[in-house]
Amino acid sequence: MSESLVIVGNGMAAARLVDELAKVALGRYAVAVIGDEPRLAYNRVLLSSVLAGETASHEIELKPANWWRDRGVTLKYGCAVGEVDVGRRELKIANEESVHFSKLVLATGSNPLRLNVPGVELTGVHTFRDTRDVDLLLTLAAGKKRVVVVGGGLLGLEAAYGLAKAGAPVTLLHLMDRLMERQLDASAGALLKSLVEKKGIKVLLNASTSRILGENRVEGVELNDGQQIEADAVILAAGIRPNIGLAKEAGIPVNRGIIVNDQLETGADGIFALGECAEHRGICYGLVEPAYEQAKVLAQHLAGRNAAYGGSVTATNLKVSGVGVFSAGEFMGSDRSEAVMLSDFRRGIYKKLVIEDGRLIGAVLVGDTADALWYLGLIRNRENIAAVRKDMMFGRPAAPLAAAA
Repeated sequence: MSESLVIVGNGMAAARLVDELAKVALGRYAVAVIGDEPRLAYNRVLLSSVLAGETASHEIELKPANWWRDRGVTLKYGCAVGEVDVGRRELKIANEESVHFSKLVLATGSNPLRLNVPGVELTGVHTFRDTRDVDLLLTLAAGKKRVVVVGGGLLGLEAAYGLAKAGAPVTLLHLMDRLMERQLDASAGALLKSLVEKKGIKVLLNASTSRILGENRVEGVELNDGQQIEADAVILAAGIRPNIGLAKEAGIPVNRGIIVNDQLETGADGIFALGECAEHRGICYGLVEPAYEQAKVLAQHLAGRNAAYGGSVTATNLKVSGVGVFSAGEFMGSDRSEAVMLSDFRRGIYKKLVIEDGRLIGAVLVGDTADALWYLGLIRNRENIAAVRKDMMFGRPAAPLAAAA
């Protein structure tokens, strides 16, 4: 008889885990996936494309309904799990009977941060995190509403781009001195800013929001320096926080995220966590690729095989506001490293490769990301680049690196 395995969360991490389990443990588990979003798992990275009208909402679904059925997965979406009872091995779902589990995987993702400023509860203050938010923002754009987006990270840039392309006048506020400061250096951030502004988005850096103006609904935003910006709506995209509520209430050890070991096990027997909600060796990644790597390891472990997750080399490889952006590894460098750079702002291209001890340890690309995956492979595999160093800034050689060496 199959062992009951319940996954809480129907996002990208959950879908990848089911996919990996089907490869190595088909039939071993009776899998149920429970999520509070009222639809099949979808590619969250493409939300801005839906907002911009470049992609239809149904086109971002990761797998069709029959894919889940063919793998014997029971899907419950639009269902919020209210409680995890570790001792009784069951979940309590709103308006439904309890669901028993033998093993449990928490893939609850993250929640958007809300600014702690006056006016944040006014009508017209929204977040940008799921398809329900997209529907609301599309309504704003259709009405040509003036929108202020708070946050110049990936989410904020994507919200601003989607809204602007859909027809809304947009001002983007960012607290730091450059956009995407966690993924880009100063030069890359400056180029991205200029390219974003060419999309019709006004960008203000070093902009700290002091309050949201209005009596009953949003009328504008005031910055710490006293500057006021008129707005009909405010979109908060200033970061995410791991969704640890269920685990914390159940007595499962948490810190910033749900604490897991190298097998993605939490502090409770038979309960695991992965993706944005998980904290491994003190790190909450908040990115898709580490979640996929964790899913592969967890599937192997659940199949009874030896597998361990040792952490991820973080990388960003996306279209940000319609601009190709890639960064990976130790792209800021150190006293021991050297940087090779190509900067062509007129053509909208910036490349930076960071080298240490004859190996590529970090890279930043803006505008031209054609060789991103090659650079990422070099960083992850720690390959010696002596044979291709003089040419590698201009693209991957025709012959494989190993042959060139």
